[in-house]
Amino acid sequence: MPRAKSQAADILRKYHKAETELIGKAVVLTDGKAGTVEGVHLDEAHGLRLSIAGHPGKWPISTIKLVQK
Repeated sequence: MPRAKSQAADILRKYHKAETELIGKAVVLTDGKAGTVEGVHLDEAHGLRLSIAGHPGKWPISTIKLVQK
């Protein structure tokens, strides 16, 4: 498999893994927002971003402080 195609497949695998692990889980972000993850979005400028129920907008995945186990 060509290198670019292999890298693209790896990115998609990791994206789907993040969706599986986070959607429906309760999270607390570093700025104090808390709620259930409604979606995981891929943003070419910022990487993975989360949408949280009850809070309009999307936040970088790096701002997660706590995740429901």
